[in-house]
Amino acid sequence: MQSQTLELKGLADLRQYVYATLCEHHDLVVGAFPLTERILVRAGRPCGMYFCLHGPRSVRLTAIWETDRNSILFYGASGEKLSKTSLASAAVLDPVAA
Repeated sequence: MQSQTLELKGLADLRQYVYATLCEHHDLVVGAFPLTERILVRAGRPCGMYFCLHGPRSVRLTAIWETDRNSILFYGASGEKLSKTSLASAAVLDPVAA
């Protein structure tokens, strides 16, 4: 499993990075498949974000941004962990803006 540290400037950069990384891991063309997201909530407070890239032939590739650890975990189509990215600074998770 690969691990790296990265600095992103906000939620839009986070989305773009997640999308590009999922496409890169699976040799998909960026922009060809939709990405959906959902805010994760624990004890009534946002604690992260779930991203799902809907690829060809109903393949789903996922990533989870954990705000507590400020890291992104990337998963393959069969649920195997592919890589982890630690973020140098935290993006703000605003449920209203997301």
